[in-house]
Amino acid sequence: MTAPWIFSSALLADAPPVLLPSVWRVALIDLAYLAASVLFIFGLKGMTHPRTAVRGNFLGSAGMLIAVLVTLLDQNIVGYGYIVAGLVVGSVIGAIMSVKCKMTGMPQLVALLNGLGGAASVLVAGAVLFDPSFFMGADKLPRPDVLIGTAASGWIGAITFTGSLVAFAKLEEYKFVKDFRFTGQQALNTALALGSLALWYPVAAGPSASGSLAIMILTYWLMVILASALGIMLVISIGGADMPVVIALFNSYSGLAAAATGFVLGNSVLIISGSLVGASGIILTQIMCKAMNRSWTNVLFGTMAASGGPAVSNDEAYARVKSTSYDEVAMLLDVARRVVIVPGYGLAVAQAQHAVRDLTTMLTERNIQVEFAIHPVAGRMPGHMNVLLAEADIPYEMLKEMDQINPTMGQVDVALIIGANDVVNTLARTDPRCPIAGMPIIDADKARTVVVIKRSLSPGFAGIHNPLFAADNTLMLFADGRKAIIDLINALEQV
Repeated sequence: MTAPWIFSSALLADAPPVLLPSVWRVALIDLAYLAASVLFIFGLKGMTHPRTAVRGNFLGSAGMLIAVLVTLLDQNIVGYGYIVAGLVVGSVIGAIMSVKCKMTGMPQLVALLNGLGGAASVLVAGAVLFDPSFFMGADKLPRPDVLIGTAASGWIGAITFTGSLVAFAKLEEYKFVKDFRFTGQQALNTALALGSLALWYPVAAGPSASGSLAIMILTYWLMVILASALGIMLVISIGGADMPVVIALFNSYSGLAAAATGFVLGNSVLIISGSLVGASGIILTQIMCKAMNRSWTNVLFGTMAASGGPAVSNDEAYARVKSTSYDEVAMLLDVARRVVIVPGYGLAVAQAQHAVRDLTTMLTERNIQVEFAIHPVAGRMPGHMNVLLAEADIPYEMLKEMDQINPTMGQVDVALIIGANDVVNTLARTDPRCPIAGMPIIDADKARTVVVIKRSLSPGFAGIHNPLFAADNTLMLFADGRKAIIDLINALEQV
């Protein structure tokens, strides 16, 4: 989520100074960039915990403000009129997107931001090639650091842009990108990767190796086209249930592309901030892979299995499903000593987080221990449920990670599942053929009683049925999440 900090300064590159004397100007600029970089680091550290996340976001934003102001005061490329116009247009678009974006649309918004970051890197690096003063040294020889950075920025940025757009389309569940696989797909991916990487040399070696500046520019854009196709092909075959991992990976890619652009522009703060985003994204991707029992190479090379599953009809899988009523669930909760709530994407869709908070308050007032079991990939992006519940002011102490809650699930009186499906699907343990095989899940089935609030028996994002819904200790409460919780509160008041 830190990636949007870094792209403003990417558009305000190295250019002739207009203000302070040379020695003082350089010293002050370096100190300001150092201060901005320190703020980025402390901001990122602050966002590792909900208690300090707001402060961390403020520190990161302050660092970005310093970097932008210093760059504006020091540089004069296209004139302040163009810069202000760009800021106004971008701010208006960003404000509209933020206001209109619902909590359920946050994963899609993050995917778009990652993609736009990649696109910015491609355009900035491509623009540099039109001005030889950027990449030719005083000795009239090409500067390898700038040209290699240009090739890296264009290649990584192009993959990030198109791959993020495909991730967006999958999150929106557009049918034309669903379960798209064909024979020879990996061979095509390999050819696109090798072909685009082979074009690095003509760009990185300079105009003399390409033959002319025009040919070098054309080579750069051909590399971008091949890398863009590679970005599409890497993500197009990945199943929708694995999109949280893909989002984390492309967040890292956007940071790496920005860091490469920093070398192109000779901008130290861009290098540092891009590296922070790249490194944190890789760490997050590794955490997501572990949480979903996925191979790092599967993510990197786009070889994750698409959504699918055993050919079992709903009539066969759900023959023993038992529905329940609000009064029955209210009585179960009233006599319970420990209740664990498992939130999922359906909770976000129903905007039920505030009603869940009211239910939590009512239960705790009755001396019932309430906890929330948070799966690392619940929802459709990393931390989706944490953000959703924090929005409703649910105490962070109640949120328990999967590894914390699972060992004691056998001691839970009622597991209340609200809109979750894949993260509690027992097929992950029992069916090696299903797309979530081996993925660690919340052990909700081990609770004494399981109550599932869901609108229907439709499958989750992985597209497979869930045997938990037909288990002997499971009761299904068919309703919209928010309405169900409100009606459950009313029923509980009558007990």
